[in-house]
Amino acid sequence: MTDKDGQKEFSEAADNAGSKPGEPRVSKPYIMPDDPEETPSEALVKEAADAKDKMLRTLAEMENLRKRTQREVADARAYGIAGFARDILEIADNLQRALDAVPAEDRATADAGLTALIEGVELTERSLHRSLEKNGVKKFDPMGEKFDPNVHQAMYEVPDNSVAPGTVVQVIQTGYMIGERMLRPALVGVSKNEPKSAS
Repeated sequence: MTDKDGQKEFSEAADNAGSKPGEPRVSKPYIMPDDPEETPSEALVKEAADAKDKMLRTLAEMENLRKRTQREVADARAYGIAGFARDILEIADNLQRALDAVPAEDRATADAGLTALIEGVELTERSLHRSLEKNGVKKFDPMGEKFDPNVHQAMYEVPDNSVAPGTVVQVIQTGYMIGERMLRPALVGVSKNEPKSAS
């Protein structure tokens, strides 16, 4: 009897063992191990350990997938409106430009119509910023801060010895954050030391 014949007989015996007519057969026959020194019980223990290892790896993969999916959903909630918010910032900028177009001395002497218009624009701008803040978009004004290329975009340098070099001394356009991320950097003018003239 060859080794294959022995495997076949063992497989058929396993299929028929304990089965009566009408009972389901064993779906996976036991195959003799390659190692002749290994007993069937040792092979089963090894197979069970392999199955447990595969199961634990699958569970770990599923847990990692669950965490990654939760993180992606949280990011989508927090940052999904970034494109829309960027478009709205243009409106906020235009409202600010409208307010800046009327000098402070003209506001003091303005007639009732112009005063009402200015107050309406201010109210609209405050309302817009409140709505942005409700959705995690916050305005920041970096005036006087140390220049940080992560949140500021330097447009030019201003000779100024009254402050430390690299200090934001002019803000052309305020910046905005969405959550912990940069939505739009602030456009700024940065101080630089003016060389002292030789006397």
